[in-house]
Amino acid sequence: MQPSTDLQPTDDLLWLEDIHGQGPLDWVREQNDRTESLLGSDRFSALHRDLTAILDAPDRIPHVSKRGEWYYNFWRDGEHPRGLWRRTRWEPYLAGEPEWEVLLDVDALAAAEGTEWVFSGARLLRPDWDRALLRLSPDGGDAVAVREFDLTTRSFVPAPDGFELPVAKTQVSWISRDRLLVGTVTDPDPETGDATRSSYARTLRVLDRGTTLAAAETVFEVDPGHVAAFGVHDSTPGWERTVGIDAIDFYHSTTWLRDPDGASASTASTGAAGQPGRRPGWRQLEVPLDAEVDVHRQWLTVFLKSEWELPGAVHPAGSLLVCTVDGFLDGSEEPRPVFLPTAAATLSAWTWTASHLVLTVLQDVASALYVLPQDALAAPEPGAPATPVRPAALDATRRILLRNPNPADPFLTLGVGAVDDEDPECGDDLWITATGALTPPTLWRATLPAHLGDAESGSRPAGVVPGLVTVRTGPERFDATGLVVRQHFAVSDDGTRVPYFQIGPADLEADGANPVLMDGYGGFLASKLPGYSGVYGRGWLTRRNAAGRQGIHVIANIRGGGEYGPDWHRAALKQHRHRAYEDFAAIARDLIRRGVTDRAHLAATGRSNGGLLMGAMATLYPELFGALSCGVPLLDMRRYTVLSAGHSWIAEYGDPDVPAEWEYIRTFSPYHLLLDRPVEGAADGRDGGGPGTGYPDLLVWTATSDDRVGPVQARKMAARMQQLGVPNVWFHEDLDGGHAGASDNRQAAAMHARSLEFLWKAVGDDR
Repeated sequence: MQPSTDLQPTDDLLWLEDIHGQGPLDWVREQNDRTESLLGSDRFSALHRDLTAILDAPDRIPHVSKRGEWYYNFWRDGEHPRGLWRRTRWEPYLAGEPEWEVLLDVDALAAAEGTEWVFSGARLLRPDWDRALLRLSPDGGDAVAVREFDLTTRSFVPAPDGFELPVAKTQVSWISRDRLLVGTVTDPDPETGDATRSSYARTLRVLDRGTTLAAAETVFEVDPGHVAAFGVHDSTPGWERTVGIDAIDFYHSTTWLRDPDGASASTASTGAAGQPGRRPGWRQLEVPLDAEVDVHRQWLTVFLKSEWELPGAVHPAGSLLVCTVDGFLDGSEEPRPVFLPTAAATLSAWTWTASHLVLTVLQDVASALYVLPQDALAAPEPGAPATPVRPAALDATRRILLRNPNPADPFLTLGVGAVDDEDPECGDDLWITATGALTPPTLWRATLPAHLGDAESGSRPAGVVPGLVTVRTGPERFDATGLVVRQHFAVSDDGTRVPYFQIGPADLEADGANPVLMDGYGGFLASKLPGYSGVYGRGWLTRRNAAGRQGIHVIANIRGGGEYGPDWHRAALKQHRHRAYEDFAAIARDLIRRGVTDRAHLAATGRSNGGLLMGAMATLYPELFGALSCGVPLLDMRRYTVLSAGHSWIAEYGDPDVPAEWEYIRTFSPYHLLLDRPVEGAADGRDGGGPGTGYPDLLVWTATSDDRVGPVQARKMAARMQQLGVPNVWFHEDLDGGHAGASDNRQAAAMHARSLEFLWKAVGDDR
């Protein structure tokens, strides 16, 4: 059936968009009761207890961040479900016996104030480190209150002396002890107020202590049709600067540096970015609009998402370019490449230490770390020919070798971050985390030599980091005996090879009767990497049905993600969105072709953009799946731009208000495909083959407090399917938890248990 050209299709379920209306909430309660009755059993209760115990386990790694002389951690457990913000010193932390100083008990605060606060982070004042700006959400959503906290007295600084901002979508950073840079929303109307159509702040203001937001000077402003005005003040001693970002859409922006004195002189810019602009007191970094820009001390890094032609060279998408900020602004330096992508390798992340630039690279979705000395990044001498640093520098002598000794799990995912590049005692120290699907996480602290040549050779393999200390190793949460991780490639409809990881028994019986859970996302340049999960281990991998079959977990690396860089992402944007869904379906078919599973035993899960993926699987490929779990999803792609923060994602999906774009958007709008593509019968006949019953068993779940995607698309999808007579669609909505779906570990455990039990009940149990 051809998609309709009607831009305003009739929608009799708009009443469910009243998020807090009595009628919609009554409907939600009825649906919750129905779903909880379906899943209510001793087995579900036991799984919920097990997952809660895993999430609350006291032997979890307490990850820390160094600020000044202290190491900070936020911790939740059974006794403190809302959590403790706390800190300790390095020596007892390294010894495994940290002496925690509790700064804030969020549960006690919630009880005292009658608000179920959710801790959303802290920004400390440097260089004194004696004050913090705490972000507290009343329901787990993106909107937060910001309150000043005194780390010496371990108490809030009360207004009017202390900074205090009401609940809103707010970003804030310190400029000085008595001055903040604030982006917030006080009037959500994009026509008359200070919000964009995407619901974010459209201004940056300088707020002085003792004054109000209304009196704060506006120093940066963007068009209300843009996504947001983002800003941060970098207080690094000697490198203080304010950065403003005009986020035009999700992938295009301009970056500006504020003159130190906030001078009224302005710089008019057109340049390479091609966007004229005039902001008094600001200077634009003229780079491609879709580039990712980072300013760190003297360095400017530019990660390209499309080709950039400069006088010295043409740089492909996926390249990382470096030069000094001053050299770029005065035109004396051209950015030079420090990483160029290959067909199999892409840059995942980078971080700076006092002496080095550290790159995280994905090679066919497996991680590796490389170190580049900063002195190798310096510009050539005046008059000398430009000799860009090439990725040839990324040889074995620059690679951090961290291999998993377990041959059953060869694919480690590595994360890296500088400990504190300002501290002369540890300026070249790194935090390194490593995890695999069957390998519990390990936290290392590595000390890089200031000059890589200082490390002796011969006593260790080339590239192994000296001073690598194991700080913590997480315990096993499930019995992985007999399980292996293997990478496979499926061939999509257009011939593209799409990788996926399969975690399951080494002695797999390939007769199509194994319960498989696929996991996918495929959007926003986000990569799905293998990592240790006690929840999936206990909730799927170690479960057995009556026939003794064990669960198999599959991680799909479909287009739309970042597994192979910007081109992999761009391949599934807008009118090419179908490629992400074709990739996921190709992996499902490959699993069936290889005898791993069949339709009756194949389940899939996804949330947010992954929830849209699940909606597409239900409506476009229902013959492939026995059950789907669709979490906090986008589903109504006709109205997504006017719901919550949906307007900010037009660059990913397209604009449904443009007729030509609605033509292709409708082809992946699950809410509309329900009518465009009625399903008459199930492939395996198990549902009786009646009208509307050929869909997989479907659980749609969300949260009332989700202010990013919102709950209404999930509500309408489930209600529409029930209108169509689909008996096997189920719905659940938690009141709080925001887009994460949970505000504490017990709620998170219930969310996971509900999804996993639903899917196992559908495809794991013998019928």
